[in-house]
Formats: sequence, structure tokens, C-alpha cells
Amino acid sequence: MKKIPLAEGVKLKSILTKKIQELISEIHLVSHAVVEKGEKPNPSGRPLNEVEKELAQVRKDSRTLDKLIYRANIDNTISFKGEELPIVEAIELASQLRAEASLYKDLGKEERERLYSTSDNIIFYQVAMYDPAEYRNRANELEKDAHRLSNLINAKNYQVEIEFDDSNYF
Repeated sequence: MKKIPLAEGVKLKSILTKKIQELISEIHLVSHAVVEKGEKPNPSGRPLNEVEKELAQVRKDSRTLDKLIYRANIDNTISFKGEELPIVEAIELASQLRAEASLYKDLGKEERERLYSTSDNIIFYQVAMYDPAEYRNRANELEKDAHRLSNLINAKNYQVEIEFDDSNYF
């Protein structure tokens, strides 16, 4: 069987998902016809059973590809900060690093914010209970880590191969 890089498999998965939606739309299109009373409908496009057959094959290929991608993401690892992580865990870690960086960016914005003033000319402030500059720095480091990890994942996705015949789609 033909082998393709895992990265190509991931791209192909999105292509198959789109193809499934297109075939479902085609089924809706070819399954009905508007005709004048007493007239016979003229087929527009392919026969319904032909489209259904293609849809079934694309769905089967999509499931097979999912299985192969999941297996490859579990069986292959990435070295990051002295730790071996399965690709699936590395993907989740990269997402978590980005989320944490986003939180820390928010914390790093302002030290103090004016809230409101009362009729007695008393002004209230919301004051940070931490050093915002420290959180800005931490956010930058977390973003760098997320980028490094994403680059490692992308590189690994081109190294790992899965057995899938993509000739029907490329």
C-alpha cells in the first residue's frame, strides 16, 4: 500500500470532510425535480445511487484515515523540554500553552484601572495584586514555547508516514 506523510493525511482529512458535505449537497440536488403536472422529470446530474455510492466510499476513507492519524499521533513521540510526548499530547500541550499565554497577556496589561467616582469625590481603582510586567514576560516565554512545540509537531508530521492510498483525491 502507498505511504503518505502524516501531514498530508491531516490535510486530506479536511478535504474528505469537505467532499462529504459536497456529496450530501449533491444528493439533495439530484434527489428531487420540479416538473409540470403530467410531465416526466429529466435527470439533472448523476443518478442518486451513484452519488450515494461515492459518499459511502469517501466516508469509509475518512474513517480509515481518522484511525491511521489517531494511531500515528499516539505511537509517535516528540522530545520537548527533556520529555517524550506522544504527538497527541504535544498537540494538546501546545493548545494549553497558547491559552496560558493569552491569560498572562491579559494579566500583563494594566497595573491599575480607574473604576468610578462617588458624589463625595472619592475615586476607586482596581489595583493588580501582582507584577504585570512579570506576566507579560511569562506570556512571551509561553508563546515562544508554543511556537517551538508547534514547529516540532509539524516537522514530525512530515517524518511519520501512514499507509493510505490518496490517489482518489490527489
